[in-house]
Amino acid sequence: MPAADPGTPDTRSPFRYLWWVALAQKWPLAIGIGMAILWWLAQALVPAALGRAIDALAGNRMAELVQWSAVILGLGVIQAVTGVLRHRFAVLTWLGAAYRTVQVTARQATRLGATLPKRLSTGEVVSVGNSDIAHIGNAMDVLLRGTGALVAIGTVTVILLATSPPLGLIVLVGVPLMAAAVGPLLRPLHRRQHAQRDLQGNLATRASDIVGGLRVLRGIGGEELFSSRYRGESQEVRRAGVRVASVESALEGAQILLPGVLIAAVTWLGAHFALDGRISPGQLVSFYAYAAFLIAPLRTITEAADKLTKGHVAARRVCRILSLDPEIGGGTGTLPAEAASDVLLDAESGVAVRPGRLTALVTAVPEEAAAIADRLGRYTPGEVTLGVVSLAELPINEVRRHILVADNAARLFTGRLRDELDVRGAATDDDVRLALHAACADDIVEALPDGLDARVAEAGREFSGGQQQRLRLARALTADPEVLVLVEPTSAVDAHTEARIADRLGKARAGRTTLVCTTSPLVLDRADLVVFVEDGKVRAEGSHRELLDAEPGYSAVVTRGEG
Repeated sequence: MPAADPGTPDTRSPFRYLWWVALAQKWPLAIGIGMAILWWLAQALVPAALGRAIDALAGNRMAELVQWSAVILGLGVIQAVTGVLRHRFAVLTWLGAAYRTVQVTARQATRLGATLPKRLSTGEVVSVGNSDIAHIGNAMDVLLRGTGALVAIGTVTVILLATSPPLGLIVLVGVPLMAAAVGPLLRPLHRRQHAQRDLQGNLATRASDIVGGLRVLRGIGGEELFSSRYRGESQEVRRAGVRVASVESALEGAQILLPGVLIAAVTWLGAHFALDGRISPGQLVSFYAYAAFLIAPLRTITEAADKLTKGHVAARRVCRILSLDPEIGGGTGTLPAEAASDVLLDAESGVAVRPGRLTALVTAVPEEAAAIADRLGRYTPGEVTLGVVSLAELPINEVRRHILVADNAARLFTGRLRDELDVRGAATDDDVRLALHAACADDIVEALPDGLDARVAEAGREFSGGQQQRLRLARALTADPEVLVLVEPTSAVDAHTEARIADRLGKARAGRTTLVCTTSPLVLDRADLVVFVEDGKVRAEGSHRELLDAEPGYSAVVTRGEG
């Protein structure tokens, strides 16, 4: 584990998903159920053998006593061996279900890409890894003991019917009635658990937002306001947890009360039968033993109902994630070998990214530049062509292989710095160093005690905003894509660093196709071509100095209204 290929899940309903998980590990599950049945049967037969041994002792039949004593010993050995194997296969099926759920959800998250954060909150996704996989694993685990418990109850019922029909009928009728009595508690439990999970997901999202924006909140004095909102939402989660616990406590009480009532009835009637001479002393001892034994399988049945309910709720959340489709789909076309050196054209705006050149894009509204970059990278729909081939006709993976869009929303991940810069694992040490030099990030690496072998913390939090931006630029340059689209790559660095990056960027991308979305005069002055977009359309093209003189709108954007 985990399986190399988790398979294609059935997401038509939570039950179908759980059934798919069970079928995916049918042999471990079947063997585990078999071991559980033998384990329960070994326990269920001990009271009957014990009663026979007592009757043999009362009748001074020593050979028969030895025989039944040996049977009890054998049942104990079987119980020990099958108990170990049952537990081993229970753990195996638990882990198999959990791993498989993690695999298919992680694969789906990769498939959805930018669609996932638009459709689901962070908390909803986090709750799958925090609790839902455990509940799905518990649902598989309890199938083993639950199935064995049903067989054990059936076996005990047959033994009691054979010994005393009235006692057997009490068990035969009492067990379904007990299960029916627990049923009304499951529906409100199901509903309240679902509501609690939604609230927990929302609270996790709130916490993520506060932690991510803590510096900003402190700067604008909003920390206390958001903290009070978090406290209010956390109290609502607590109240929802109490509502769930109230039903769970009633269920726990029912697991004790209902079997206890049934066992008391069996014991009381068995004692009267013994006094009347209708059953032997050994059979009376067996009835008492069965009265104690039945508590365990009956509680297991109600436990199975609880865990299967929780598993159903968890599977519903997983199905919700797995049923989402990416906003952008891919085609089945192929890109000719020479197409990568053709013009990348956005028909909606008229922006043309020419091969082998450093093109700069300036927009009157910053959001327009981001929208154009998203269309060029096929993150949003658009009429974009690479040469004569429409990006909509190509598989998404093919588009990503040729075109890389790097913006400031990109994150640094936990791990060795060199691995975070060379995400494709194909760059040499010299390639990484050249990319760091072009991004003016070599000083960052030199300041680290372990250099490129240093460990990066979550989201690169040990680096300042400007350092993170330079490392992201170095990562994009290390990837060395055929077409690179950079969105405001120098917005967080000082003017001296920006000037050096502007000087080095063109050299680093010599002979490659590059588009830089920026309003920095330092970068624009070194671009081969500057494209100015206003109201979503190309208004002018030329060098930076030509547009300053010929296009007032461009001059106003670049100089920010300063003469």
